[in-house]
Amino acid sequence: MQVLKSLNITNSHLSSLVLAGGKKYNLRILARFAFRACRTCSEFNMTVFSSISKTLCNSINRKQPKSCSMLTLLKCMSNVPENSVYGGPKPQNPNQRVTLTQLRQKYKKGEPITMVTAYDYPSGVHLDQAGIDICLVGDSASMVVHGHDTTLPISLDEMLVHCRAVARGAKSPLLAGDLPFGSYESSTRQAVETAVRVLKEGGMDAIKLEGGAPSRITAAKAIVEAGIAVMGHVGLTPQAISVLGGFRPQGKSVDSAVKVVETSIALQEVGCFAVVLECIPAPVAAAVTSALKIPTIGIGAGPFCSGQVLVYHDLLGMLQHPHHAKVTPKFCKQYARVGDVINKALLEYKQEVTTGVFPSSTHSPYKIATSDVDGFMHELQKMGLQDAASAAANAAEKMEATKL
Repeated sequence: MQVLKSLNITNSHLSSLVLAGGKKYNLRILARFAFRACRTCSEFNMTVFSSISKTLCNSINRKQPKSCSMLTLLKCMSNVPENSVYGGPKPQNPNQRVTLTQLRQKYKKGEPITMVTAYDYPSGVHLDQAGIDICLVGDSASMVVHGHDTTLPISLDEMLVHCRAVARGAKSPLLAGDLPFGSYESSTRQAVETAVRVLKEGGMDAIKLEGGAPSRITAAKAIVEAGIAVMGHVGLTPQAISVLGGFRPQGKSVDSAVKVVETSIALQEVGCFAVVLECIPAPVAAAVTSALKIPTIGIGAGPFCSGQVLVYHDLLGMLQHPHHAKVTPKFCKQYARVGDVINKALLEYKQEVTTGVFPSSTHSPYKIATSDVDGFMHELQKMGLQDAASAAANAAEKMEATKL
């Protein structure tokens, strides 16, 4: 205990500090104090720290019957707030975030699963408030957010920005992030590394990848084996438009329909927890749904899937613009025309600013006392700013008049 003596710290001092100053100090402050004090001495070792820890624990336990462990003290010494958000998937609390277990239960009960895309904090909040089961941060952001004609241009780093923003807003849905084109095709190692980044840096719970080619199914298998939940995607796979010849529906011929079924089964066999079926005939989607033992999520695939997904901007009618009209699919139902409301609001804002209606005194809430206005004008005059002083006086008079 030579170190404690050199610091003039004794067990009785620590005990008294905890008991007498319980309202003023907490365990975190005391533990940090002890640890930092010991670090200043060259003789510091874990024996000394254990002695201090024991004293703190004994003192706290006199007031609280709950046990005080070394882990508790180490947590108290951390400089990181206990409620800080770390860069990984959120804990799957059954009372809060939708889990894979809950999705499987819904699937077994025959309850439809809802999924919608989101790309930023506001859309994540809206999905959260609506109680949507799965929130997909889709590479469709390339088209509806970034204004591209395809999903190909968006990068992994751009996707991660979208993922993080959505994760901050959507607290309840299961979060799935798309692996963008070029981020997982080269090798299984690349695929796993990308998927890990989506969880660790993007805050997602799972990833989605477009399956079809054997190499992509192999990539899905490797990601699942790495401990990451994977959602497959078959039918129209927008990342493959180069070989598909554009955004063309699939499964319209016997061979194409059989391929959709075979690919879906292959994705199930490598461990995918669900499969998205895009732009395929309803009978083909029904066959896939019947053949699989995991949920199917349809988008332009008819009513016989285990659930449905739509793009956020599409279902809200967010953008009434020629570009968006060009990329809005035929299968999408617009549940609102939010774009019209936005346009109307912007035009009204422009009109009120132009005519001087906005901002009125109602939207100018910050006041300055009359005496301070006089003093301010006096200082402006001393600075030789006569026009500025007059402007301040006139503004004060007008604001007072509008208030009356």
